[in-house]
Amino acid sequence: MRKLVSGLFITMDGVVEEPSDWQETFDEDMMASLENHLATTDTIVLGRVTYEYWEPHFSIAEPDGGFADHINNNPKYVVSTTLDDVKWGSYDNITLIKNNLIEEINELKQQDGKNIAVSGSPTLVRYLIEQEVLDQLQLFIHPVIANKGKRLFQEGSPLQRFDLVECKATVSGNIIATYRLRKTTP
Repeated sequence: MRKLVSGLFITMDGVVEEPSDWQETFDEDMMASLENHLATTDTIVLGRVTYEYWEPHFSIAEPDGGFADHINNNPKYVVSTTLDDVKWGSYDNITLIKNNLIEEINELKQQDGKNIAVSGSPTLVRYLIEQEVLDQLQLFIHPVIANKGKRLFQEGSPLQRFDLVECKATVSGNIIATYRLRKTTP
């Protein structure tokens, strides 16, 4: 069965919004992790906000042999209850999930292929964790306190436990921590 995985840039105080505002470095260790992520995923799930932010930029990006190609060439699923239609430039590999999200995700996980990546989309990631559908969460922890912005977890969210799979300090002082969700249901 395929795994549903997410990787997010995050500050020490839990902010995941607008990493371009606070991210100082993207070093070779982080690049190696991203390259591994690209090599092990072949399907992308986006929330509405990330979709609306990425589509105008990536859908017209020139081939780069890297992230833009990965995003453009692989199937994408946009999760939104407010959108009626989704597009991705001239690419015909995007689907809107408007209802039955957990059922749709579980069907994707049953299909052949590599991992399924939830890209960006912290609100969606939080929901998938609460529903115990996300299998793995990778956090790129930056040594900065943003003091403002959307946080991955909010007060009032249910207790969730994780098991550490791997943890590595990068050459520039970031931490890459990979966790597996400890599910309470089989």
